Amino acid sequence: MSPLRMVYLALAVWGAVHPMYWFVTYMRETGTGLMGLIDAWYVNASTTGLTWDLTIAAITLTVWIIAETTTRKNWTALVAIPATFCIGVSCGLPLYLFLRTRPVT
Repeated sequence: MSPLRMVYLALAVWGAVHPMYWFVTYMRETGTGLMGLIDAWYVNASTTGLTWDLTIAAITLTVWIIAETTTRKNWTALVAIPATFCIGVSCGLPLYLFLRTRPVT
């Protein structure tokens, strides 16, 4: 595996674990669960703006993944879409780059 692919994989793991740690910490502290976390994303203009920024980035990444996957026929790379929406762009983007740069056989 190339050093660049290892960096992408490490960033995907970090992008999954680090944000999830903070999400779970928040839900435990407040006891509000997932709905409380989602409500917190819209608590003020700053967090609402950040939420929309990440939503637009996730949609853009999804369009790019679908366009490239249909061209390159790399169907495994589609797994980055649920990773993006269930975990975040911080996981989905490096995961897609990791899957996209695998050697073609």
